[in-house]
Amino acid sequence: MTVTEPAAERLVRIGEVARGAGVSVRAVRYYEQQGLLMAERSPSGQRLYRQDAVTLVRFFQQMFAAGLTSRRITELLPCLDSGHTDAEQRAMLRAERDRIQAKVDDLQAALDRLDEVIAITETHP
Repeated sequence: MTVTEPAAERLVRIGEVARGAGVSVRAVRYYEQQGLLMAERSPSGQRLYRQDAVTLVRFFQQMFAAGLTSRRITELLPCLDSGHTDAEQRAMLRAERDRIQAKVDDLQAALDRLDEVIAITETHP
């Protein structure tokens, strides 16, 4: 029986990350500048990312849409990577969750009101 080394992880170019995540190349560069994403360089200087970069960029997009800053997202990454947190990190995670839930509740209330207006307009053409 022969033991083989695991195949080297295939790295992907910046354009592939951007397309896969549905963002611009500029956004991927921004995430790198903010320390959210790490790139290796090819011999010709091209940025190369791990394949999980697409998933990470989608996560960043979700967190930005929820109102988190790049600094806050940077604080979240160790929790995401290791699955371990300390009491301060857990408190921060819960506070962000509560803040996002309040936004969801506000949006749901707005949606309910719009549904009421739509219902009224449908009964009075």
